[in-house]
Amino acid sequence: MSKAIPISGILLLAILGWKFFGGSGPGDLRNFPPTATGPWVAFGDSLTEGYGASRGEAYPAVFAKLTGIEVKNHGVSGNTSQDGLARLEEIAKLKPKVVLLCLGGNDTLRQIPRESTFANLEKIVDRFLREGSFVVLIGIQSASLLRDKNEKHFEELAERKKLLFLENILDGVIFNRELMSDQIHPNAQGYEKIAKRFSEELGPYLTALR
Repeated sequence: MSKAIPISGILLLAILGWKFFGGSGPGDLRNFPPTATGPWVAFGDSLTEGYGASRGEAYPAVFAKLTGIEVKNHGVSGNTSQDGLARLEEIAKLKPKVVLLCLGGNDTLRQIPRESTFANLEKIVDRFLREGSFVVLIGIQSASLLRDKNEKHFEELAERKKLLFLENILDGVIFNRELMSDQIHPNAQGYEKIAKRFSEELGPYLTALR
């Protein structure tokens, strides 16, 4: 019978794996751990606000219950990346320790040029980074069933700015009728699935981010 690998060995293998495959480990991410001391903030549009579910069922609220970390929900339905940029300063003044950033879905629905969307997202990211916030960039699939034309742009922005990147917020949710309130927005069960996925993906970082 083979011996179990000790935790220290697992961590070493993980670090070597990051380096070998060219990925970003925790030490490669900007502001990890953050120097900002404000609250956790979820900053986005209807997918952050929780449209399609009752109050307290949006993914930030469920994430807070799962992790014990209070998250202030600053999602506004209908917001584009430009709208987010317009209200950026009021959020930046909170000096958020962690920002869960999810904008861009309404941009693609309104056929706003992709260049404008990602230029706005970069400005938002840079502003929070200057405050010492740890920024988690959350992707949202473009309005294409064949190929997600936005994914590579989210990945590129996250890589260039050294952000933790969580792929498409609706992954595993959008095509499941039991998890959706309409064609775009999850229901309570859908938001719960999103929150559980995010809590798992953020799990290795939570101790340093609390």
